[in-house]
Amino acid sequence: MAVSAYFIGIGAVIVSGILLKKTKPFSGEPAPFVMELPAYHVPAVGNVLRATWERGWSFIKRAGTVILASSVILWFLQGFGFTDGAFGMVEDNNSSLLAVLGGAVSFLFAPLGFGDWQATVATVTGLIAKENVVSTFGVLLGFAEVAEDGAEIWGNIALAFTPLSAYSFMIFNLLCAPCFAAMGAIKREMNNGRWTAAAIGYMCGFAYGAALIVYQLGGLITGEVPFGVGTVAALLVLAGFLYLLVRKNRYDENNLAVRAVAATGK
Repeated sequence: MAVSAYFIGIGAVIVSGILLKKTKPFSGEPAPFVMELPAYHVPAVGNVLRATWERGWSFIKRAGTVILASSVILWFLQGFGFTDGAFGMVEDNNSSLLAVLGGAVSFLFAPLGFGDWQATVATVTGLIAKENVVSTFGVLLGFAEVAEDGAEIWGNIALAFTPLSAYSFMIFNLLCAPCFAAMGAIKREMNNGRWTAAAIGYMCGFAYGAALIVYQLGGLITGEVPFGVGTVAALLVLAGFLYLLVRKNRYDENNLAVRAVAATGK
C-alpha cells in the first residue's frame, strides 16, 4: 500500500502538470529556474543546532496551538449533544454534535466508499493536520491514547472499511489539500487569495475524482459495487481525464502558428 501510494503521488503530479499545461493560465514556454549554489562547506555546529531548534520549535508551536485546539474542539463535539430535547454530555457519540455535523455532509463521500460520519469527520480534521486522521479515529472509537502507527484502532477500522474503500479513503487523503500550515505557505507564496482557493479546490477535486474511479470501477470489477449512477460518474471522470491528457494543447506556440497560417492561407 505504501509503495503504491508513493507512485500514485508521482503519477498525480505528472498528470496534473500535463492537464494544467494545456490551460491558458499555465500556457507558454516554461521559465527557466537558475540558482547558483555556493561552494559546499561542512555545516557549522551552531548553524545545525539553530536550524534544529527552529524546526523543532515550529512543530511544537503547531502541535500546541492548531492541533491542540482542533483536538479540544473534537473532544467537545463528540462528547456533547442533544438527547431527549436537552443539551448535555452523551454516552453514545452517535448522538453527539459531531455525528450530526458529519452526517450532514457524509453523503458527499458515499460514492467513494466511506459515507459514514466517522470517516467524514476524520477526513475534515485531516485538513487541519494529516496526523489528525489517526487521532480522530482514536477519539471516535473510544481510545484515550493512540500510538503513532495507530495499531490500537486497526481492528475497529477493519470493521468499518473494506480493503477497497480503505484504499479509496487513503487515496483521497493523500491527494486532497494539505494541512492548514501548507495552505498558509501556498497563500504566502502565491500572494493571491483566488489562486490559493483555486489550488486548494483543484487538489480536492482531483483527489475526489481519483478516489471515485478507484472505488467505483474497482468495486465493479470485484463485485463490491453494483453498476449504477456512481459507476457512470466514475466512467465519465475517467474519460474526461483521458481526453484532457491526449487532446492537443490549444495554447502551444507551434500549434498557434499552424492555426494562424491556416487562417490566413499563407
